[in-house]
Amino acid sequence: MESAPARLRGKPSWLISKTSLHAQRLIGEVLTPVDARGYHFAILAALEEFGPASQIALGQRCGIDRSDTHATVNELADQGLVERAPDQADRRRNIITLTSAGRRRLEELDSILAGVQEELLRPLSEAERTQLLELLRRVFDHVVRR
Repeated sequence: MESAPARLRGKPSWLISKTSLHAQRLIGEVLTPVDARGYHFAILAALEEFGPASQIALGQRCGIDRSDTHATVNELADQGLVERAPDQADRRRNIITLTSAGRRRLEELDSILAGVQEELLRPLSEAERTQLLELLRRVFDHVVRR
């Protein structure tokens, strides 16, 4: 990438995009061998943090498209990591709940993804990592509020 034009390398949007592609590639490399995807981690993490929820709420909370949320919940249910039950308040929708196997899987994936974070941020000190995370959160929060 050093051969990319300086004007490109000077654009945060270009740098963020290229870094994101690299991060997604690293995530795929470590999750594929354990039969998982990034969406699996996102859904499991949301259920662990916020408790049972509808598929729609899960997708919205994680920023995942409806059809991808549906497919991911199906995969997780097939693996016994989540349970699906009719919502008592609205029988037309299902409530998704994390199982104990899902909690164990979340811990496993969290540990695996910690290695990806380490690899991705290796050039930065702890203070720089903290600063980068804070700055990215601020940009993200601004984008989300628009």
